[in-house]
Amino acid sequence: MYKQGMFRGSMVALVTPMQADGSVDFQSLVKLVEFHIENNTSAIVTMGTTGESATLNMEEHCEVMSRTVELVNGRVPVIAGTGANSTWEAIELTRCAQQGGADACLLVTPYYNKPPQEGLYQHYKKLAETVDIPQILYNVPGRTAVDMKTGTVKRLSEIDNIIGLKDATGDLNRLAELQSVLGDAEFDLYGGDDATGTEFMLRGGNGVISVTNNVAPKAMAAMCEAALAGDRELAESLNQPLTGLHTRLFLESSPIPVKWVLSEMKLIPPGLRLPLVPLADEFHQPLREAMQQAGLV
Repeated sequence: MYKQGMFRGSMVALVTPMQADGSVDFQSLVKLVEFHIENNTSAIVTMGTTGESATLNMEEHCEVMSRTVELVNGRVPVIAGTGANSTWEAIELTRCAQQGGADACLLVTPYYNKPPQEGLYQHYKKLAETVDIPQILYNVPGRTAVDMKTGTVKRLSEIDNIIGLKDATGDLNRLAELQSVLGDAEFDLYGGDDATGTEFMLRGGNGVISVTNNVAPKAMAAMCEAALAGDRELAESLNQPLTGLHTRLFLESSPIPVKWVLSEMKLIPPGLRLPLVPLADEFHQPLREAMQQAGLV
């Protein structure tokens, strides 16, 4: 059962490990889940953007969600990415997540078809009314070509089982706008941009759903704890070694770089699913330097 503040701190936007042929590697998924439990990750987000959700079919998507819940076994919350650009597909995925035991769902704005703000409102309203599970809005206009405006978030926050927003705009002014409009409403705000994640939490955000967390979970957990406690000096000092990862994990489309780093760390094989391809050679050294800065090598 959801309680306010249940999702907080350093949450990982988990990759989906794959073999060279693109098939899901469930043995490596076991390894990743244990890696995060042991290193203080506060929640696992499966089948989000970093999980290559756009290229898994419905059966695979549901299986990864349910297997992740089984592997976590209640030790931390599991949030399942179930967004789609078809409302009906998003409903089916959200039902799968609920049946599989997820604690909440993360729902990206419909991509490509570029709905107006009223379309976004009706899309999320329909999902919330149809599937009774805590739901987190996810705004990432750099990928979806649609930006959910603050007024739309405000309207949606009034629906009981819509509990928060992952904002991946990287715009801290947007955070201030949201806080002003939402006031004292019980509605959580999560950063979705690693480069601004520390400041997002220092300014009152509830946590960060992070790509960097995939490879540096212990360091991210410590930084988030300090930021949420309002200790700016400590949070910034803990974040400093991670700054190279925050930017260089996006030298090519995510999750290409983060999967390369995880492969270098011997946690997963290097598999991706087309149309994603292996990291270009020119980016290997910059990423190795970021790994070294973060103490990963």
